[in-house]
Amino acid sequence: MNFFTSSVSADDEFEKLVIRMNPPMVTIDNASHKMVSLIKVDSANKRGSLLEVVQVLTDMNLIIKKAYISSDGGWFMDVFHVTDEFGNKVYDDCIADRIQESLVKRAESMRKMERSVVVQSAAPHTTIELSGIDRPGLLSEIFAVLADLKCNVVAAEVWTHNSRMAAIVYITDQSTGLPIDDQDRLSSIKQLLRYVLKGSRDWPSASTAVSCNSTHTQRRLHQIMYADRDYDPQNADVDNAVVNAAAAKTERIKPIVTAENCVEKGYTLINLTCPDRPKLLFDTVCTITDMQYVVFHGTIFAEGPEAEQEYYIRHMDGLPISCEAERQRVINCLEAAIKRRSSEGVRLELCSKDRVGLLCDVTRIFRENGLSVTRAEVATRGGQAVNVFYVADAWGYPVKKETIEAVRKEIGVNVLYEKKENCGAKYNSSPAQQGIIGRFWFGNLFRLSSEKFFYNLGLIKSCSLQVN
Repeated sequence: MNFFTSSVSADDEFEKLVIRMNPPMVTIDNASHKMVSLIKVDSANKRGSLLEVVQVLTDMNLIIKKAYISSDGGWFMDVFHVTDEFGNKVYDDCIADRIQESLVKRAESMRKMERSVVVQSAAPHTTIELSGIDRPGLLSEIFAVLADLKCNVVAAEVWTHNSRMAAIVYITDQSTGLPIDDQDRLSSIKQLLRYVLKGSRDWPSASTAVSCNSTHTQRRLHQIMYADRDYDPQNADVDNAVVNAAAAKTERIKPIVTAENCVEKGYTLINLTCPDRPKLLFDTVCTITDMQYVVFHGTIFAEGPEAEQEYYIRHMDGLPISCEAERQRVINCLEAAIKRRSSEGVRLELCSKDRVGLLCDVTRIFRENGLSVTRAEVATRGGQAVNVFYVADAWGYPVKKETIEAVRKEIGVNVLYEKKENCGAKYNSSPAQQGIIGRFWFGNLFRLSSEKFFYNLGLIKSCSLQVN
């Protein structure tokens, strides 16, 4: 008899019983605050629960203004202050249903990535993952190869950071519109794309992978870039011209990230301050989770131009950060997670009827006009191509207005637009709230209305930490 299998099965059944007896509770409170909705989540805690909730909120394009996180003692209790992308309260009951469904799925299965929310297509697709050294014109070459191989790009997302590029591309067969499952053809696609990624210098880090499975696109992009060590500043081992271009693309206000051990309570305290933007919380929580750390307590403030995040974490083995090298790696990885999605360059939006070779032509025109794509989001909706490109001068100079206009005329002034970035609507905070700037501490944040919710749950005592 296989006693191990029986034991695992019994554990699974016990977990299911616990879930049935204590199902996740998600409520949306629109009465406690004039400007935001409060989403309260109360659930048995499982590793990754926080990421699941934040992922659902992010995928529904909700803006998280504040958050209070606690998951000590096997129970998960969070409060999120949210608005929609236009700064309005949310009244959609399906938000609570989506969060509950996500938490139940996580508790019932160890499979973490079961669906793709960010990129959806009416028809199935084949997924291609790419990573390698970034260089001017690389995206143009990738799309040209796919077009030549009779592959139709249904959707794609591309990130660049620290001279690295990562992309997830969803393709179908150009003639049938179906996924490509012929193994010989897939091998040929992988080989040719790998040649493109290697370039003339034959970089060993170039990587391609093909799958028919779904994945959460943006979490997977974080994982790809982390595996490629884009967080290591010494990894930009390329020729000077490309280094200079990459440095120009990533020039911005550097995030402030600190990590200190709380000796008395056995946590590591992470403090993070940087310019606010959509999906910032997802990026940091995703990175902490994928690095095998667990968030026990946290506070998030993002009511102004800057966001401040505080996390009390331990490694999965129950220990805080144990050495200086580990501490520096955590800091570097969080800085990289913030920078990967930071918008560099000019935002161009393309909306036109989809056709074979459209992406190949558009990115070729970018390249011919000396523009390099720093980030891209490609989608197809109802036969329409809806694409967003962030472009910068390939050699680090400011992009000239004349260059943008020349590109628009060649592609079509009625289908390609320059879009100014909108950081999202902000609501006015009270003087007391505005006074909470710089470093903030979980134990000192129970003055506001939503902190009373945590007080009533008896969490204050467990959150009073001292840092040595």
